Amino acid sequence: MSAVPDFWLSSGHHLLDRDADGKLMLTDEFLKAYLARPELAPPPDACVAEQGLYRALLNDPRRSVSTGEIDAIADADARENWRQMVAFRDHLLAHSTIEAAYLSLVREGTRVPLLFLDQLMHVILRNILDQTEDAYRLRAAEMFFRPQRLTTHEGSLIAADEEHVGAAAASPLVAMLGLPLTGDLDVLNDENVPGYFERSDRFDMALDLSAGRRGLAALGEVIERWVKHLLAVEVTVEPLTEPCEVALSWYVGLDAEATRIGNALWKGSAPDADERASIVALYRLTFSDPGIVLDRLADEPVYLILAMKADGALRMKPQNLVTGLPIRELVTPS
Repeated sequence: MSAVPDFWLSSGHHLLDRDADGKLMLTDEFLKAYLARPELAPPPDACVAEQGLYRALLNDPRRSVSTGEIDAIADADARENWRQMVAFRDHLLAHSTIEAAYLSLVREGTRVPLLFLDQLMHVILRNILDQTEDAYRLRAAEMFFRPQRLTTHEGSLIAADEEHVGAAAASPLVAMLGLPLTGDLDVLNDENVPGYFERSDRFDMALDLSAGRRGLAALGEVIERWVKHLLAVEVTVEPLTEPCEVALSWYVGLDAEATRIGNALWKGSAPDADERASIVALYRLTFSDPGIVLDRLADEPVYLILAMKADGALRMKPQNLVTGLPIRELVTPS
């Protein structure tokens, strides 16, 4: 039996341990990976205080860091970077698993640099999708932690990684779509699926999100796993083809634009042509155990809305699935 190809090495999953429940446990090696970031590695002309703090944390990444140690750093930008990093590190250390730390951040509305939140989602999804051979699911999961830029071509809705948008180099496909991207870009299909794994850390494959295609179904499957792993709740997520012909008893916007549209629909406003065009997907979510749902919604589905901005930008907010589902009781892990 051949081994399942590895993917997303950049998540740092190989630096973490797992507990008996399969959750991620913090390690010194994972913390040291943050110290290697260019924002923290002191330049040659860094002051003695910064160099000393950096060496001390390389030796013991869990050591206590006082406010005075950071205040002693001469460079103002470096001081701010260290404050944010140490606060984030302390948050991770205060929780038993990476998943618990993430849940605490989003439930309490703690403000952290978006980079840190994206990185946590990246490594948690790598854990959730371990041993997955379905490249469609993996590419759909990238949408959780990497902003996308969407465009239509010959009736298909194509999502590309936003980091590649706006660069000078363009592949033939990008020229065809009118999107300047760095390097080659291929739309994931059944023929090039095997190639996803060797280029997974480049995030340079596009995904077809057209209604009825594999991309939307794969995103729904990732949502199912996300909810089960983080909330221990079994759900089924089904993409719908008529996004405006439903009664929204309860909805969750999967991004800021979707939340705005959902709020308008909730208040009874009919979406205009631009709003209808911006809706990428509508999913019906049902609970395997209706008994965990708020009484007034026990027999009602929950709808998930995904939408793009007028310029095609889309940044998912998976934390809304943690905070927005109508579940009777959720206990935040310590």
